[in-house]
Parts: sequence; C-alpha cells; structure tokens
Amino acid sequence: MKERAHASPRRYSFGSTAAIVTSMGIIVGFDAAMRRSTVITSLLIIALADNISDSLSIHVYQESESLDGEAALWSTLTNFGARLLVALSFVGLVAVVPVRWSVAVSLVWGLVLLSALTFSVARARGVKPGPEILKHVAVAALVIVVSRVAAAAISAWMPS
Repeated sequence: MKERAHASPRRYSFGSTAAIVTSMGIIVGFDAAMRRSTVITSLLIIALADNISDSLSIHVYQESESLDGEAALWSTLTNFGARLLVALSFVGLVAVVPVRWSVAVSLVWGLVLLSALTFSVARARGVKPGPEILKHVAVAALVIVVSRVAAAAISAWMPS
C-alpha cells in the first residue's frame, strides 16, 4: 500500500528536525553580534540553498535504495516544504520580535517544534514520547552549546 504524504511523520521529520536545530544554532551562534539582517540572511540561506542541497541528497539516496520514483519525489518535496516552512517561521520570529528577546523566543519556539515533532514520531512508532523528547532536546542543546562556544572562540580569535 502506498503511503500518503501526510500520513506519516517519516515524510517530513528529517527536514523539519534539521531546520529546527540548525535555525536555533544559527540564532544562538550569531547572538553575540545580533544584527537582525545577518541572522535573517543566514536563515534564508539555510532555508533555500542548504535545503535544496539536503533535499537533493535525500532524493539521490532514495533512488539508490531503489525507492519507487513517485514515492522518492513526494518524500523529497515534503522534506523541502517542511524544512522551508520551519526555517521561515524562525525568519518571521527574528523579524518581528525585539532583538533582545529573539534568542529566547526562538529557542522556546524551536524546542516546542522539536518536542511536537518528536511526539508525533514516537506515537507513530508506538514508543513512549517522554524519553524520545528528552533525547532529542539533549542533542539540540548540544548543537546550541557548540554553536555558542564556536561563535565565542571565533570572535575572540578574530576580533572585529
């Protein structure tokens, strides 16, 4: 039986997770020099260029696994669309929230999105959502901390 695009989080979970965690990392990494235009430009590059690259990679991988061409196309398109929408939601937040609040609001938004996505995937897999959410939030926290440390180290090494 063919799986419909909206029937399973499998179709959009990779792209959404990548967009959520990458967006939070970008926002936190640029916090030291929080220029709204720099953050928005970076998020848009992620939303478009990196998204197209990742979607193509997923598509080629699925073809290499001999996935049905139509299924591979739908999976690629839903991945691209989900990632684009998630990244654009962060662009919207950074654009409208006062700069001093944008990091905190973006982190809360990202953790809510990641938790909701993880809950959906856990339910579809028939596992308890709580431990899955904790694992995924821990990995996201690691990305955020690494982004912040890298930004601070680069700023110290290459002062403006």
